[in-house]
Amino acid sequence: MKKSLVLAMAMALGVTASAYAANPFSDVPAGHWAYDSISKLAAAGIIEGYGDDTFRGDRLMTRYEMAQIVAKALAKGANVDKLAAEFADELDALGVRVAALEKKSDNVKITGEIRYHYASSNKNVREGDKKYEHGLRSRIYFTGKVNDNWNYVGRIQNQQWFHDNAGNEETHFNIAKLEGRLGGVKVVAGRDDDVFADGMIYDGEHDAIKLSYGDKWYVSGAYGKLTDLNEPDNDGDPAKDFSKKFWTAEIGSNIEDSFVNGKVGYLRTKLGAEGETDYDRDNVGIFYVGADFKVAKDLNLGAMYLHTNADKFNGENGFDTTKKNGFVVGLGYKGAEASEPGSWGLAAKYYHQGKGTYLAHTIDGYTDFKSGFKGWSVGGDVTLAKNMVLGVTYYDTKALKDEMEQADLKKARVLWSELNITF
Repeated sequence: MKKSLVLAMAMALGVTASAYAANPFSDVPAGHWAYDSISKLAAAGIIEGYGDDTFRGDRLMTRYEMAQIVAKALAKGANVDKLAAEFADELDALGVRVAALEKKSDNVKITGEIRYHYASSNKNVREGDKKYEHGLRSRIYFTGKVNDNWNYVGRIQNQQWFHDNAGNEETHFNIAKLEGRLGGVKVVAGRDDDVFADGMIYDGEHDAIKLSYGDKWYVSGAYGKLTDLNEPDNDGDPAKDFSKKFWTAEIGSNIEDSFVNGKVGYLRTKLGAEGETDYDRDNVGIFYVGADFKVAKDLNLGAMYLHTNADKFNGENGFDTTKKNGFVVGLGYKGAEASEPGSWGLAAKYYHQGKGTYLAHTIDGYTDFKSGFKGWSVGGDVTLAKNMVLGVTYYDTKALKDEMEQADLKKARVLWSELNITF
């Protein structure tokens, strides 16, 4: 291997017979056929020989020695094509091993996010029946590469509460999913955390298989369980039997720089015993249609209409009638980008939703009225430094039908602030 390597290096560096006359190694006589090539390579600092001033040209070299020589040659401007042709087999074998090592070291990617939040309200509608709450939520994501088309994603979440001075916390492994493609279909299967109908119907964890096809124009669907609806209210409480299974379907557009993008969808969940008690039926089905308009540069208008088959809810005096319809209108200007320090945005929304048009709403204001809720929100966010975003939102909500509510819960005002750090 040494003989072929010396010749290849000499050709790559353009060695000539008279390039160097000095004898670099004691075991390479001046009349040796490789004398000039070895002299050239030694003078260029590509080969060094051994500490006793010998070259030992009849000794087999290791792959590590070859790799070191090739690296030095390339750094000196060697002709890569000639080297690759001469050592095609050896470099191929070495390349496979190196590529496999690099792939293995990059097989699992770890990312995370930390959120500190503080919320205050005019009523005892926050965590633990207090008028305020604050806590720290930490999330660590593990993304493992299964192959070129599939990844495994897991998430560990820790939530610490500070407002009761008891050091309460909880840790869950609450995302465990496979995501990838089968042909042109994107597939997500397992425990996930996502929104449906932009969060106006549901925002939370679910066990499901989700399929979507298309980019600018798409169709998507999911089937599984809405697990957040069955979470106990407090530690030690038994799990709820509220929702057994669900399915949803949606079609829409996502065309960049288009004046308008829209979506139409339907979500249906079969209720458990507690859900049937609340709604006086064995299922809730919600139809929705939404549109986003690019009114001007950096200014967007969004609207969504919702309709449900659930027109009753178990109030204080038995089942009371609640509205089947709902709508949400929002206006947004710019928006903070985590990667762009100094970027900022403003947003405002108006909500008017009957109790049957949402299951686990996305907003951080109070929505747990028995008749549904109406109200508005206004807020903004700003990127303080790269990957550090501060947001503040004010929510003013009240019961959709006053006669169904307790006097002290007819209206709730919540000021929500949070600092999000991603890494």
